Amino acid sequence: MSTTRGQVPRDELLRHWQAMIGAGEAVPGSGLAATADALRGSPWPEDLRGTPLIIDTDIGGDGDDALAVAAAARCAPELQLVLTGDESNGDRARFARHLLDLMGRHDVATVAGISLGVTPYFVVEHLIPETVSRQPADVVAAVRRVLDSTDGPVRWVGMAPLSNLAHVLAAVPNAAARLRVTQMGGALRYRNPETAEHNVRLDVPAAHQVLAAVAAGLLPTPEFVASEVTFTPSIEVTADSALYTWMSSEGAPAWAGLLADHLDAWFSRFYPGSMQHDALTLSAALDLPFVDSEPTRIAMDGIGRTTVSDTGTVLRWSITAEYDPFMRWLTQTLAGAPAAVPATGGNG
Repeated sequence: MSTTRGQVPRDELLRHWQAMIGAGEAVPGSGLAATADALRGSPWPEDLRGTPLIIDTDIGGDGDDALAVAAAARCAPELQLVLTGDESNGDRARFARHLLDLMGRHDVATVAGISLGVTPYFVVEHLIPETVSRQPADVVAAVRRVLDSTDGPVRWVGMAPLSNLAHVLAAVPNAAARLRVTQMGGALRYRNPETAEHNVRLDVPAAHQVLAAVAAGLLPTPEFVASEVTFTPSIEVTADSALYTWMSSEGAPAWAGLLADHLDAWFSRFYPGSMQHDALTLSAALDLPFVDSEPTRIAMDGIGRTTVSDTGTVLRWSITAEYDPFMRWLTQTLAGAPAAVPATGGNG
């Protein structure tokens, strides 16, 4: 059964769900009673709205990471931490710090995460002021602080290789049960069948570690927003897009101009478009009604390729997405009025 996010308010859906169970209990032995039994066997989905949010990103390459971080900064006051993966000499974290500061999100901590060696996918060297200092590099300590800020679950939005997540799961075993992971990555129909999807391919052992934690029942079932759903021109931002036009306009705020400059660097060095893989993944983590996923048994081979398998690990795997409403949401989130955010300072 699909875990579709509907437009009906969650509280109203819960009332209907409870009413169906009650109706079934009133007529034992009926088809309605069987439906009630099925509903009781599938617990009501956890409400994660307002819970602390961690973003794990390889910001500074394809511009979709930066647009996703900016969208979260605009619409999620609960954003507490941005970690960087596939780190490039600490400069991804410095760029994230610069973007968040321009957006007034000084309350959000930024931490330089795990490096995977020299990467060609970093295009914003010239956009980081020298005045932006190197950021802390203790991923575990930063995640512990977020976990200590609440007694409940913490959302983890993975937009990078799974290196930081695997490191946290190994270093803080009791963190696994509290993390609710939404990860951009994996592919059942990758455009190059000889290799794995980018985020998995860059650190295959880490991806295997995460799946092992799921299979062992340590990490609650994560949602993977996979390449076959995110790789589409329907969510591509180009120099002709209305969103890019606004970001590069004279009246746009400084942070929007930074995003436009970042996209320009990507367009000139790699490709004249940026598909919004990571913002779509963010929308799923925010429980917005754009990505449809369903429980699927997924196996991963030695080089990180993912397939459906009867012996695989159960993940929530993206099936379809509503692209036009998603792009309207992203545009409104970036170009419209932001949500209220805390006024206190972060790690600077």
